Amino acid sequence: MDETISRVLSDLENPPPVSQDFLKDLEALLDNALSTNDPIDLDNLYSELSSRNLSLTSLTNAISSAMDSGVSPNISVLASKVYVSLLLAPNSPVLSLFTPMAFLSVLRAIRLAFKNPSLVSNEGSLSRNPGAKKKGRRNARLGKSRVEDRDIGRENEGEERCYNAKDLFFVLDKLEMVVGLVHVDRFPDCSKALVQTLCEILTMSVECSGHLKSFGNLSGVFSRIFCEMLKPVHGGQAHTAAEVLKGLSPLILLHKSEIRDFGLGFVVNCMMGMGESSSDIKNAVVNLPKYLVQKAPERAEPRALAVESIIEIVKALHFEDQVGFTDYVVRMSQGKGQFRLLSVDLIPVLVMSLSGSMGFDMVNGVENAWGLRLLEALVHRCSDITAGIRARALNNLAQLVVPLSGNGKSREVLKEVMGLGDRGNNGMNDLLKKRCVDEKAAVRKASLLLISKLAAVLGGELDEDLLKTIGMACSDPLVSIRKVAISAISEAFRTYSNCLVIKEWMHSVPRLINDNETSIQEECENLFLELVLNRVIKAGSKHPPSHESVPHDTHGQENNFDTNQEFLYTGGILGLLKGICDGEVAPWVKKICSSLGKKKKLRPSICIALKNIISGSEIQWLNNSMPIEKWTAPPGSWFLLSEVSAYVPKAVDWEFLHRHLQHLDKYKPVGELRGSLGQGDPDEGMLDIELHSVAWIGDRVFLLQTISNVSVELPPEPAADLAHSFLERLEGFNMHSTEVNAHVKALRTLCKRKALNTDEADLLVRRWTDQLLSKASTVLDSYMSKISDATKDNVFLTPHTGVCQPGSKTAAYESKLLMQATIAMYTIGSLVIVCPSANIKSIVPVIHTIITSGITDSKLNKLPGSAAPVKNRAPSLFIQAWITMGKVCLADAKLAKRYLPLFVQELEKSDSAALRNNIVVVMSDFCVRYTALVDCYMSKITKCLRDPCELVRRQTFILLSRLLQRDYVKWRGVLFLRFLLCLVDDSEKIRQQADFLFGNILKAKAPLLAYNSFVEAIFVLNDCNAHTGRQNSNSSRNGNCLFTLRGNDEKSRSQRMHIYITLLKQMAPEHLLATFAKVCAEILASATDTILSLEDSAGLSVLQDAFLILSSKEIRVQPSRGSSSEAADIEEEVVESGVASSSAAKGRAVTQAVRKGLIQNTIPIFIELKRLLESKNSPLMGSLMECLRILLKDYKNEIDDILVADRQLKKELIYDMQKYESMKSKSTAAEAVATIQKSASHRSPGVSKEPTLSVLKSELPEQLRTNSNVASAAADAIAAATVRSVLRDVNQKVSTPLSTMNVPKLKSHSRETAANKDGRSDVIESLRRRQCFDSDDEN
Repeated sequence: MDETISRVLSDLENPPPVSQDFLKDLEALLDNALSTNDPIDLDNLYSELSSRNLSLTSLTNAISSAMDSGVSPNISVLASKVYVSLLLAPNSPVLSLFTPMAFLSVLRAIRLAFKNPSLVSNEGSLSRNPGAKKKGRRNARLGKSRVEDRDIGRENEGEERCYNAKDLFFVLDKLEMVVGLVHVDRFPDCSKALVQTLCEILTMSVECSGHLKSFGNLSGVFSRIFCEMLKPVHGGQAHTAAEVLKGLSPLILLHKSEIRDFGLGFVVNCMMGMGESSSDIKNAVVNLPKYLVQKAPERAEPRALAVESIIEIVKALHFEDQVGFTDYVVRMSQGKGQFRLLSVDLIPVLVMSLSGSMGFDMVNGVENAWGLRLLEALVHRCSDITAGIRARALNNLAQLVVPLSGNGKSREVLKEVMGLGDRGNNGMNDLLKKRCVDEKAAVRKASLLLISKLAAVLGGELDEDLLKTIGMACSDPLVSIRKVAISAISEAFRTYSNCLVIKEWMHSVPRLINDNETSIQEECENLFLELVLNRVIKAGSKHPPSHESVPHDTHGQENNFDTNQEFLYTGGILGLLKGICDGEVAPWVKKICSSLGKKKKLRPSICIALKNIISGSEIQWLNNSMPIEKWTAPPGSWFLLSEVSAYVPKAVDWEFLHRHLQHLDKYKPVGELRGSLGQGDPDEGMLDIELHSVAWIGDRVFLLQTISNVSVELPPEPAADLAHSFLERLEGFNMHSTEVNAHVKALRTLCKRKALNTDEADLLVRRWTDQLLSKASTVLDSYMSKISDATKDNVFLTPHTGVCQPGSKTAAYESKLLMQATIAMYTIGSLVIVCPSANIKSIVPVIHTIITSGITDSKLNKLPGSAAPVKNRAPSLFIQAWITMGKVCLADAKLAKRYLPLFVQELEKSDSAALRNNIVVVMSDFCVRYTALVDCYMSKITKCLRDPCELVRRQTFILLSRLLQRDYVKWRGVLFLRFLLCLVDDSEKIRQQADFLFGNILKAKAPLLAYNSFVEAIFVLNDCNAHTGRQNSNSSRNGNCLFTLRGNDEKSRSQRMHIYITLLKQMAPEHLLATFAKVCAEILASATDTILSLEDSAGLSVLQDAFLILSSKEIRVQPSRGSSSEAADIEEEVVESGVASSSAAKGRAVTQAVRKGLIQNTIPIFIELKRLLESKNSPLMGSLMECLRILLKDYKNEIDDILVADRQLKKELIYDMQKYESMKSKSTAAEAVATIQKSASHRSPGVSKEPTLSVLKSELPEQLRTNSNVASAAADAIAAATVRSVLRDVNQKVSTPLSTMNVPKLKSHSRETAANKDGRSDVIESLRRRQCFDSDDEN
């Protein structure tokens, strides 16, 4: 060893860096000393160093320089091993050898080694450089000898660079002993660097596991090192624990891996165990979740992992520490956006993970308080200002509802927090109403999801307004929202089938069978099958018809019968059937049944169940001792049976139908008209029919339809008898119109299905059709001759009455003829539809006479008595004649061409809403059959969109919408602009339908329509013709006035803005930019060029609307520089990273386009328009400045670039904007202070009338408190009011706090001269603080 020592000393005397041989010699000495535990060789080394005047520091510096040389990882690792061995050698002078710089060099060498895992040698052998063989093959042409030399050189170079993995692990393994020996806590930098190095190595070790030892062994070594550092013998546990946890935090927040598991495991198991005996370590661990909250990432997936890690640590804490963290989370929910979002994610996991400790079972317990605070905080976040947080809070609350509602007491706690139940204030219902119509789709979707989960908790507390809101959401433009809304209201239907839920479900879900999305149509069918048809099957099979008695009242009261029926059929099945036959629901139910029948999903058991329900109702009626002649089947049962039986005809037997048909024939309504005269007063009969026979008529109509459906299965003889009976009833012309139509259709079906072939069937139908038409013509001729004779007799009488005295036999007879004539007219229309080839030549003149009787300039009316005034004398016949003429024209194109102008004329002039409504229906049918003929009259038909009658407006809107969807009518001309007025119609139903048309159907069918017609809509709605350059005639102006919202009043302006915003929401970002440019070029620029007159009120309205549109948030394309809260909102809509990146790229491109547009076009127009308005002292100056402020607010840093050409103009523009904002802030503050002072004037006499600054801050609205400018101006106003109050008290010699102070007295202000007064006022004004005009950021 002496030679080794001499070589070491000689190398040490040479200037650094030392050689590798020097390190190997030292390694040999140290290995021998450690293996034999004999320090004699090291003692000799230290003696020789002393004899040569070399200190131990020189040895340490030499080794440290080798570690820091960076020549190769091999030398660095070897030097680290030598240094660690030197410290751990027997009798080693540790205090002399250890230096912080050398220790940091060791850590640096370890990090570099892990960063180069490819340079590890295997068991001390060299690892071949992968680049050597590759380059050797590439240069094979240069000669074999040259390649071999190069390979040998590279291998020698690799030998110097590669390090031994055993040496590296030796260093890591011995670090624990070094830490225990040196007490690195005395060197804070060393302690911090050690923790950082170990954590960094852990991060890199997974990639290196293929070259180095397993991760488990490495983590065990590091765990022991951390534990050694945290031992109390080292002191400073609080600081050390903080450093360790700070270093482990990035590992804990990583994605799921072994590294994250190690970090969590060490904290939860090791440090919590050590914390039992050390309060410093315990406090550090308790504060770790709060630290992780600060470091949690903002993206969704990493944030979810952070929440999971935080909860794992919190679960390991003691109860009081968990309570402290929950309080911290509650405070977080009121902080910045990213912390509010994280708190929303933490709360549900805390509630679910710690529910046992939180004590939801202990309603009156202490533990329950902080659990309630968490839930209350989550409920409050459902109204957060940031949409992403609102949506996340609602989603998380929905996740909590089901588990918390399982236990009775926790369910009560949940209802109390949400403001439900007897003690609630209906707060959650109100909140959900607002969130269901939120502007953000994610919020609407989350609120509907919460409603579906709350169905079990809310019980019967879903109020009607909330149900209507959910129903409106079923028509949302977004498919995902519609699906969630369907799920929400269907879940409420499954849970609680009360009348409100059934009604709203029936009006919301079945209509979606017409949805554009196929999946929604299928969902609609499946839900109808599950919630309606299956319930009917269950109810019908549960209570088959029997004559067993049930509890009933011996008096046979009808209300008791209803109660017993509900007793028989639970689950709201009777209300369900009643809802099916509603006039608005029935068309959708028909289409659903048709679709289910075509897919063969309708089962015979449905018909059997409906038969049982009908028969059971009859038996129940008899058991209650009620007269059978007043019995009718449960509403909706015959209707549903008529729709289902068309696809399962064998399930309905003829005996059942025949028995009920005989019953309906036998027990007709008391007031039904008979064939002869002497059977009661016709007026009383009409009243009786209208009040008591509606159900009877409906049952008979649907029974006839059912018979038509199953007519194939009828025996021949009963079918013939049935057809003969139908014909006889039709010939009597004494049925209700609905019943007439059912008889005609049933008779046609019987003829077609019982005929041997098609020709025979057509012949049979033609025969009885001609027979009925002949008799109907006779009835009409009889009535017309009767009233014509009466008119001739009364034409010269004074006064001219034209009517008979009521109550007389003549009046009764004439009323009888009128009813028969009306039914005959309706029968003619039904027959023409069934048999278009029928001979109607003899009937058309009669119909013509009736419909032209109200036309004053008709040639038929020039002579007295030539035509009967049917319009005034028999309005029902007059209206029915127009309907019948429409049906006749549908069968004859020549007649349609002749009478179409008459229809349009009557539509414009008629004062009967019923007639206008029917003519609109006829015109829509003409549009399908004769599209070219009706197209020129479309502008007159659309006037019905502004009809005084809501029914006419709604009917017109629905019919035209259908024609537009089917392309029978095109979106051109004034049609689109007139449809816009439906968005602000007085009727809520029409507004809802218009929103659905523009937001759902039109957006998909004609996406560019809103963009192409936007600017024109601004002019048309304001009744301004500047864009056309011509004046409207008086007639044209009168027609167009119906479709304008002219005026500067608040109502008209808000209605126009609602239309504009609806159109803007349909546009893509690129179309928003183009619309922005078009508004500037066609409205603002035309105003600067005096094309748009600023002297006209319409022109001013157009310009003001343009300012409001340009400053609205709907036209602004948000740049891609959003905050974290905005990013959180985007996460709800964009899930895939590819979509997110493309969206971000598109956002950046849009931002550049916006800036370019502002620079090149917008600002010059605004500047010129500003000068023009200033010169005219226009009232629109404020609107212009407000618009310009909003446009430039987001580009405050880019103003220099935008106005680079004119610096002075930039200063003037900024000054004007600041001045305008200051004036606006002062006026707003003055109004707020005046309001507060007004409320303060009603206080008790002992209370100060002047509000203080603290009172001001508490009473100001939240929006004003957050606005710094307004708050400052309000504070100045309060201060001025306070000064005035004090001076007033002083002048009145009232005791004030100032009077008790020893201060010089001031002269009265009133005694000063005018000159001194003005001078002092100027001085005071000059000393006032300059106002700050920086605008506050909008939310």
